[in-house]
Amino acid sequence: MGVMHAAITLDDLRKTYGSDDTLVRAVDGVSFTVRPGEFVVLLGASGSGKTTTLNLIGAIEEPTSGRLRVTGHDVAGLDERGRTEYRRREIGFVFQLYNLVPSLTALENVQLIAEITGPHGEQRALAALDRVGIADRAAAFPGQLSGGQQQRVAIARAIVKQPAVLLCDEPTGALDLDHGREVLGVLADLAHDGRTVMCVTHNSAIARMATRVLRLSDGRLVGDTEQHNPMPARELVW
Repeated sequence: MGVMHAAITLDDLRKTYGSDDTLVRAVDGVSFTVRPGEFVVLLGASGSGKTTTLNLIGAIEEPTSGRLRVTGHDVAGLDERGRTEYRRREIGFVFQLYNLVPSLTALENVQLIAEITGPHGEQRALAALDRVGIADRAAAFPGQLSGGQQQRVAIARAIVKQPAVLLCDEPTGALDLDHGREVLGVLADLAHDGRTVMCVTHNSAIARMATRVLRLSDGRLVGDTEQHNPMPARELVW
């Protein structure tokens, strides 16, 4: 058996915008390591740097300085083509808005990504929908689904390529409590399967279900807590 890489390692990672008088330190010397299969919540107020940190890990943005390794890849050192390939193969993204194509069924929305990333697209898309508990709505269009169901389709689309890391930015931000719990339960199950899940939120209640909570403030890491008895998603209240 090979050496198991840390899923994510940040070492003195920095991201600044502007210069001199207008310099903004969005991520200001952040260091942490995440193990494979952890369910990590990045917690912080608006402007704390949590979404920028997520975008750096996902190679949506490039760091100004510091080291960033994800599943053995030196992400900070990738060129544009390498970054695109890395995003395509290693990372699944889930956002607050579901970004589903309204004219395609749930299955077709997932199949679209499945076919870009490998053979047997329809079969893999159905399996992904089944994994998030929504295979019975495969033929429905997004407009026929609840917000929670649409977000589950979006998660299926993110996991159909079997990414090592799932990055979620406020995935329950547009959902009510019941649908939010439903989506968080799916994410916790995926982490339980061994996938690394990192979830950005400003909602401290959601942090109770994480195995690890990283707190950010003004671009700096101000807290790092392991939780050995995370709360089941169905018990969360906010």
